[in-house]
Amino acid sequence: MIDIRPFKSLGRFQNEWLNAHYHFSFANYMDPNRTGIGPLLVWNDDEIQPGGGFPMHGHRNMEIITYVRYGAISHEDHLSNKGKTPAGDIQVMTAGKGILHSEYNHEAEITGLYQIWIHPSETYLQPHWDQKTFSQEAYKGGFLPLASGQKKHSEALRINQDATLYGTHLLEGEEITQPMDKNRLGYLVVSSGSIELNGQRLDERDGAMIALENNLDIKALSPAELIFADLPDTVQ
Repeated sequence: MIDIRPFKSLGRFQNEWLNAHYHFSFANYMDPNRTGIGPLLVWNDDEIQPGGGFPMHGHRNMEIITYVRYGAISHEDHLSNKGKTPAGDIQVMTAGKGILHSEYNHEAEITGLYQIWIHPSETYLQPHWDQKTFSQEAYKGGFLPLASGQKKHSEALRINQDATLYGTHLLEGEEITQPMDKNRLGYLVVSSGSIELNGQRLDERDGAMIALENNLDIKALSPAELIFADLPDTVQ
C-alpha cells in the first residue's frame, strides 16, 4: 500500500521568518489521518529566512534528525555543542532526559531543511548531539544510510530506535530497487525532482506512506533527491 501525500495537501504555518509544511499533525495543524506512522511522529519541511530561526527551547525523549536541503543551519545547545550543518549533511539530537537548543540560519540565503522526529526505544537517555558530512558521491547509485539505530549501519549517525533514515541522488532515467520487509513501514519524500514509486508518480516535496510492500521500485523521471525512513510497525 502506498498513500501519496501531495505537497499541496500538507499542513501549513508561516510567519516573517519561517515557511513550514507539515507531513504529519504538528503544533496547531491537526489531521486525525496524519498523526505519524510507527515511531515517526514529525516530518516538517521548513524554509528559514536569513537571520531567522528557532530560539533556545527544550525537548525531552525524542530523536530529532535535521536533513539540510539547501543553505545551512547553525546549532547551539546547553551542553556546549555548536556546529553548522550545510546542505546534504545531517545532524541528530537525542533529547533524552532533556536538552535546550537553538537552530538559526546565519547565512545570506534561505535555508531549506527537513525536521524529523522519531520516538526512541528508550526514554530518559543522556542527551546527545552529533552531525556528519556525506560526500555527493556517497549518495549515488542507491540509498545511503544517514541515521540509524540498526547495528548493520554503523557508518550512519546513531539514533535510539530500530529505524533508518536513507538518502539518495538519482540521475534522470535511473532505476533502483529498495527491499522492504512486509512487517515494516516506510515514509518517502521527494526532496527534488520527480519519480515513479511502484508505478505511482511523486513530484518535488511530495511524500508517500508505505506499508505491506515487498520492494520499492523507483524510477527517476528527472534528476531526483530522495529521503526515505524505514520504520518498525509499532512504537518499541
